[in-house]
Amino acid sequence: VYQCNKADPDYLQHILFSAGELIRKYGDDIEVVIDTFGPGIHLVGKLPQRPFPPELQQRAGSLAEYGVAFHACGNTMHSLGWSDKDLLPFAQIVPIGVDDIMQLQEQGFAYMSW
Repeated sequence: VYQCNKADPDYLQHILFSAGELIRKYGDDIEVVIDTFGPGIHLVGKLPQRPFPPELQQRAGSLAEYGVAFHACGNTMHSLGWSDKDLLPFAQIVPIGVDDIMQLQEQGFAYMSW
């Protein structure tokens, strides 16, 4: 599980690249989740309010097609006034992003942070 809590293009690029490398190496033998909250949630927003290259959302969509899960923090969405309609179709809402990371770790996920 990757923590994604910044909207910086370089930061997002590193996370997406790393997730892609894991999928390339392990294929169907790995489950990857990118947990977005705070400014990082804009990666999965239809109309992101933070500036970054649109290619990053395209890359996220491509990774989702290969099985990477993108979780969007419900608390962050509430603070932005967003609903599920404001998210890209591949994003899944979780109540609290940080809690989601903790629960995934309890299930055996490794925690990745940049």
